[in-house]
Amino acid sequence: MTAHGASREALAAARERLDALTDSTSVDATRLADELAAVTALLHREVSLRRVLTDPAQPGDAKAELAGRLLGAQVGGETIDLVSGTVRSRWSQSRDLVDALEELASIADLTAAQKAGTLDNVEDELFRFGRIVSSNTELRAALTDRAATAAAKSELLRSLLGGRAEAVTERLVERLVTRPRGRSLEAGLESLSKLAAARRDRLVAVVTSAVPLSDRQKQRLGAALAKLYGRQMHLNLDVDPEVLGGIQVQVGDEIINGSIADRLEDAKRRMAG
Repeated sequence: MTAHGASREALAAARERLDALTDSTSVDATRLADELAAVTALLHREVSLRRVLTDPAQPGDAKAELAGRLLGAQVGGETIDLVSGTVRSRWSQSRDLVDALEELASIADLTAAQKAGTLDNVEDELFRFGRIVSSNTELRAALTDRAATAAAKSELLRSLLGGRAEAVTERLVERLVTRPRGRSLEAGLESLSKLAAARRDRLVAVVTSAVPLSDRQKQRLGAALAKLYGRQMHLNLDVDPEVLGGIQVQVGDEIINGSIADRLEDAKRRMAG
């Protein structure tokens, strides 16, 4: 999605809300992706509705309430919260809202792959599928044929990818092919590949402590970890009394154990050295 001005800021805020939500282990990112994709399809069809939801003259709370009323019986609470947050924001164009929701759906699916440890596979499969499409004009024509039904395209994709690709790859490609929304297949695959790469580069530290960390401790720990790993770090915090007055930090496969003070001092020494 190429966004400008207000829409760029609104999209950044929406991504942050999605990250905060999906960092919770209790949230089903796959279900969230499916529901966000359904909302995207609805707003793509209903032009008048998306104009109302992006009307800058309408109060944000009123637009959020309308979205909640319309979607309440169709999607879960997490999806309603995300959509409500997006419509409260200011958008440069009504289409930008739909583009943003579609991007959030893709990110949610990629997050599901990340949690399952299959994100690298998904990124590779999206790239390879793009190469296959670009080199096979007959296949590209079949997947982009406007006269073909969505069901026929889905069946073709299942014959190509079923059992040969990750489930997330299949879902992402199927949504792109059956709901192109005016994009070329190549542009859509490139966009998905970029989102996958950005997701892979995002480091998350799972921090488990015996007691909740203070804001100062969280800031110090986040800064120390960012310098140690050379990238910004998102802290996913959890409390477990079994961590006997100390802390455990997990970044990928690496686990750091020890007391808060000791680990922070060790981090400082490593940075200094």
